[in-house]
Amino acid sequence: MSDEPDEAQKTEEATPKKIAQARERGNVPRSMEVNTWLMLFAGAILVGAFGPGLMDEIRILNLAFIERPDQFPMDRGNLGDILVETIKSVALLLAGPVVIMVIFALASGLVQNGLVYAPKAMEPKLEKLSPLKGLKKFATSRQYVEFLKGLFKLTIVGTTALLLLWPEFDRIDTFSSFDPLNILKLVHELIMRLLAYVLAILAVIALIDFIYQRMQHAKQLRMTKQEIKDEFKQAEGDPHVKGRLRQIRMERARQRMMQAVPDADVVVTNPTHFAVALKYKPDRDMDAPVLVAKGQDLIAQKIREIAIENGIMIVENKPLAQALFKTVEIDQEVPTEHYKAVAEIISYVWRIKGRIMPAD
Repeated sequence: MSDEPDEAQKTEEATPKKIAQARERGNVPRSMEVNTWLMLFAGAILVGAFGPGLMDEIRILNLAFIERPDQFPMDRGNLGDILVETIKSVALLLAGPVVIMVIFALASGLVQNGLVYAPKAMEPKLEKLSPLKGLKKFATSRQYVEFLKGLFKLTIVGTTALLLLWPEFDRIDTFSSFDPLNILKLVHELIMRLLAYVLAILAVIALIDFIYQRMQHAKQLRMTKQEIKDEFKQAEGDPHVKGRLRQIRMERARQRMMQAVPDADVVVTNPTHFAVALKYKPDRDMDAPVLVAKGQDLIAQKIREIAIENGIMIVENKPLAQALFKTVEIDQEVPTEHYKAVAEIISYVWRIKGRIMPAD
């Protein structure tokens, strides 16, 4: 049985992490219709802006061969030089249009997905060479959709071209009486009109396909609820492990707190539910008493036991013990509203032990 989850189970949108991983593999939504439209748009610019001038330059370049063929040496060496120079001249004339085509070809990818750096997509994989997998890939429903889409596009473009050129068929027989330059001008106008109509139609098709490809890509990257949970565990850590680590930190903090109890001056209790240990060392520049330990129920009982073992006096004061437990954290000074009550208790303990409470 396959470990791959059923497509019906993939009900969740892809997380940013999965989208980023797919992008690293070069798996991004691509619309070939957008590429086709941009290349055809570039072709329309070339035909419209450079076509007449370019054809005129090529005509002038080749006119010498027609008007003065007797002036060109026909030996092998000279013919080779003439051919090389002619090719160079034509290449220079075509350099601008070729650069524009390359720019538009690169722009097609940038327009859709920005700059995509996908080193993993370039890694060689043996399964890509498998003819069987290639046939399976070709036979997917997506390939059928692409085939039908191409057939539809060809039908639309062909119909448009036929409707546009049909009125011109009636005067084809008159073209023989036209000046060659006028014929070229007429052909150029027809081509530009045809490109304009085709570009308008393909723009709509490209937009629809762009949206469709985005939706299909999002559907392809969908995840199951379990995959979402697994990714969250990898990113944030297993909740069970985090809980165990939190428990360990709490136990260590409790141990450090218990180690501070023997250094306290007094333990105030509820008497059984709460216990807080207070320390006041004015000779250590301590401005106010500090709560060094606190606990409830079993921890409170442990604090009392440690206090008894170390000769720390225990004083019962239910309201004060409960208030200090709820409002004061470990190693924090007692707030001003409890100064009087705490001072009375510490003064009482110090008198019993023969110590004197320092004057304010």
